[in-house]
Amino acid sequence: MMGYSDRHARMLMRIISPNCLLFTEMVVASALIMGDSERLLRHYDDDPCALQLGGSDPGKLAEAAKIGEQAGYQEINLNVGCPSDRVQQGAIGACLMAEPNLVADCVTVMQAATAIPVTVKCRIGIDDQDSFEHFSKFVETVQNGGCDTFYVHARAAWLSGLSPKENREIPPLKYDYVTEIQKMHTNSTFILNGGINTAAEALSHIETYPGVMIGRAIYKEPYMLAELESALYQRPLPDRRDIIEQYLEYGRSQSDHPRYLLKHLLSLFTNRPGARHYRRYLSEHMNQPDASLDIIYAALAAGNVAEPELQHANA
Repeated sequence: MMGYSDRHARMLMRIISPNCLLFTEMVVASALIMGDSERLLRHYDDDPCALQLGGSDPGKLAEAAKIGEQAGYQEINLNVGCPSDRVQQGAIGACLMAEPNLVADCVTVMQAATAIPVTVKCRIGIDDQDSFEHFSKFVETVQNGGCDTFYVHARAAWLSGLSPKENREIPPLKYDYVTEIQKMHTNSTFILNGGINTAAEALSHIETYPGVMIGRAIYKEPYMLAELESALYQRPLPDRRDIIEQYLEYGRSQSDHPRYLLKHLLSLFTNRPGARHYRRYLSEHMNQPDASLDIIYAALAAGNVAEPELQHANA
């Protein structure tokens, strides 16, 4: 979710769902230590939120985890599931599935450095190392390092020959691996990830697993999160208009160019009448140098998705 789940996106998701656990984009530990940590860690009323770290150096990960805890995050998540070439070149991400002892060492020192939970996001394997035996050994080893919560993308990662997008679609899903591993390790928590595209699918999986993790499907259709919130917590479905107004109230307190905030609203009306016209207007106008947050009202009018009380004088 690099480039997607930034602090503005997380604020929108928090407005939609008060109860979900949010995740940051993956932040490389060395960049956090050596770079602009204040900018990388800036967040605003998005609790509960996990800081997702990338790295393979236990010492650097421990230092980054401590910085994340001091910045107010409630969980530190080590990503060993990202298969992108750029991540592999840094010897982080999914290639670490081949080094469970190193992952366990990283978890151990991160936990020693912080008082908040340290969790792991992983695949079920990489390349031809995708048997259940390989996956089980990885989990057992990392558990021995102190991890008791795993977010499992239930397909293997192919480290060559597939793009990151293809790695989210082509390797077959094996939910049975996650089902079986949680039967074997009842003292650990296994959250299901991968191939969950609708609220109905998510709810069906929650009958079997303690939770689900959803990334791009939510970004492509944010209102799905509202449907899940409503079903799980018996909350009324929010009006998209109210979501926009709350988000704009937040946005007006930010100094970023409006495009960085408005881009997260592009898919709010997915599958609704007028959504295509709304999206087109917003995408064409939000990048203008003089754009303001108020162009959202014109976009709503262009798609005829705005109720009268949401119309704005400057639309």
